[in-house]
Amino acid sequence: MYTEDDLRTAVATGALSAEAANALRNHVAAGRNTAVGDEEHFRLINSFNDIFVTIAAILMLVAMAGIGQAITPNADGPPPFSGLLVAAAAWGMAEFFTRKRRMALPSIILLLAFVGGVFAAVLGTGVMLSDLDNPSEALIASIVGGSGLLTAGAAYIHWRRFKVPITVAAGAGAVAITVIALIMAAFNPDNGNSAESILIPLVFVVGLAIFAFAMRWDISDRERQTRRSDVAFWLHLLAAPMIAHPLFYWIGVTEGQNIGASAAIGVLVVYIAMGLIALAIDRRALLVSALAYVLVTLTWLFDRFGAVELNVALTALVIGSALLTLSAFWTPIRQTIIAQLPDNLQARLPVSGKLVTA
Repeated sequence: MYTEDDLRTAVATGALSAEAANALRNHVAAGRNTAVGDEEHFRLINSFNDIFVTIAAILMLVAMAGIGQAITPNADGPPPFSGLLVAAAAWGMAEFFTRKRRMALPSIILLLAFVGGVFAAVLGTGVMLSDLDNPSEALIASIVGGSGLLTAGAAYIHWRRFKVPITVAAGAGAVAITVIALIMAAFNPDNGNSAESILIPLVFVVGLAIFAFAMRWDISDRERQTRRSDVAFWLHLLAAPMIAHPLFYWIGVTEGQNIGASAAIGVLVVYIAMGLIALAIDRRALLVSALAYVLVTLTWLFDRFGAVELNVALTALVIGSALLTLSAFWTPIRQTIIAQLPDNLQARLPVSGKLVTA
């Protein structure tokens, strides 16, 4: 089985011409009745060996965490030696399974373990050095922010070495944690400020910034033939919940039980708007991230209209059929929407159609 990544490598090494690769992509797309770019390729596994290696790697990482825990059994925060050993083991395994074997799923797990290990090690060290019985929220936020900044640096070094697409999203997440934590420390919720009133807008603004960053990667690869498209995929996956949750929080549906008619209408309007944006940029992450809120809202609506026993089933039926229909007709719907946009904007969005073969 050949993946999109294999085609890219074949073109890069000269084993296959770019024209032949595009012809193959178009042939496969024609058989599936969908445009090449609209497939939103996502490489996870090539064979069961990926799963086998992933299980073995997780066992090794758990062992490293356990050994580190034994070294510092009474640590107040995350055991720093656990994080350090996990990060070191993840890097070592990545040298073979990522750099040489280019295995997708193990690479993702090892990257997450490396970044998480670095964050835990730095955070645990910071908590241990602070040595305070009752630290203020500002101090905790400062320690978290510093840990996030160092983790972002570690993610950058990992990216330079291994080029795993999810690494950029992990680094962006670490930077987001740093920014949010430092701003929270500056406002100091201990002084009477509501932590939630500060945190929610911050998450939304940072989510929009990551979304804009993701679009920069998308714009640089409109035909989605390079690693830049994979990087954008993970960035969109990170940004989507950071945008969706504050929006639905402000609408007032995060509690789930106190939904009014206006809030229900607001959820549906926001979800439709997200759907239009998702179609325009050809990314489904926004739709997936907001799905839980729509399910809760529709369940409430069916319950309010008397379908108490079938409210969950009816909700699943409506949302499931709508998403399946959207998936089946994604390309023609997307082409219709793009046709209504200004020409300069169309020129920046991902291509929806055949790739040029000559």
